Amino acid sequence: MSVRELVVLGTASQVPTRHRNHNGYLLRWDGEGILFDPGEGTQRQMLRAGAAAHDLNRICVTHFHGDHCLGLAGVVQRINLDQVPHPVTAHYPRSGQRFFDRLRYATAYRETVGITEAPVDADGDLAVTPAYTLQARKLSHPVESYGYRLTEPDGRRMLPERLAAHGIKGPDVGRIQREGVLGDVTLDEVSEVRPGQRFAFVMDTRLCEGVHALAEGCDLLVIESTFLDEDAPLAADHGHLTAGQAAAVARDAGVRHLVLTHFSQRYSEPDGPERFERQARAAGYAGELTVAHDLLRVPVPKRR
Repeated sequence: MSVRELVVLGTASQVPTRHRNHNGYLLRWDGEGILFDPGEGTQRQMLRAGAAAHDLNRICVTHFHGDHCLGLAGVVQRINLDQVPHPVTAHYPRSGQRFFDRLRYATAYRETVGITEAPVDADGDLAVTPAYTLQARKLSHPVESYGYRLTEPDGRRMLPERLAAHGIKGPDVGRIQREGVLGDVTLDEVSEVRPGQRFAFVMDTRLCEGVHALAEGCDLLVIESTFLDEDAPLAADHGHLTAGQAAAVARDAGVRHLVLTHFSQRYSEPDGPERFERQARAAGYAGELTVAHDLLRVPVPKRR
């Protein structure tokens, strides 16, 4: 059975707290797993979440600040220790190649898996598979940073009433799907476009064109909201977003489910999540909203 869900491994910015691990996010997309920004402690959080190295097909690093990549060394070594039998590809800003090299070979270990390095140096497609296209867009942060977007190809939804009107049933339904025409009836006459699902991952950044491009039309948007709105000047100085800014992006982009994460330790834990939610709603976002916590599972919304 195919599964499409986000497994939240960590939600803290800069430093872990008593309640929040460093960043880490696993997107399960049917039979594949894409690990985003493995911060310190990711390997242990994967264990707690019931995820294994064998679940990983890609690793996507947005940038090389420690809270987004210090767990990479452990994850890479675990992939090799467990002798993952399928290819694993790593995407990361090419400008941080020296950091990736240091993390990949931080200590001595037996290298049994050939991880493919596919660094990012410009906006565009990173991978095109039958199941999805993975894209990158540049963000605005003190160090070079990229966000990632996964888009499923559009499909077709067969319309029973139109099929019946044309007398098409049984094996002929599959035939017209495959061939695009049956006699004088075209596929367009008995079906409609079913938009593919869209997911985006936006971490450390100020508001910029890349943020809006990544978020556009997403079914599930995972986006940093490091600061509350009253600290907007601080957010801009450090290259981050506020809860209200992130929610306004989602509102304008037509996002169906918004996941806020990457929270500053400056906000007290008991009332912190509620404050982020209130400010996101005050910005006018009316869709489904989640203020993330560690080990949360968020299903990708069903197709439109």
